[in-house]
Amino acid sequence: MFFRLIISILFDILYFLILARIILSFIPVIHLHGSPMGRFVHFIYWLTEPLLKPFRNLIPPLQVGAGAYLDLSPLIFMLVLGLLRRYILFF
Repeated sequence: MFFRLIISILFDILYFLILARIILSFIPVIHLHGSPMGRFVHFIYWLTEPLLKPFRNLIPPLQVGAGAYLDLSPLIFMLVLGLLRRYILFF
């Protein structure tokens, strides 16, 4: 019971870190350089990049316009995370 609770909390933390990264990706970092919010954004990216990089290597960002790219790695990571959570906690 305690093991499942700890694992569930860890999965929740990973989920919210990736969700924060998705939301923060829409904020221009140039305006945040040196500010506390800028340091927070860089910290979130620093934590999540090692998790997303393998997925980005499998499926590179898609070009959706002139110079615009859509990175699907956070979505794929969240899907895999959900499957792992279900497998670990419910079996």
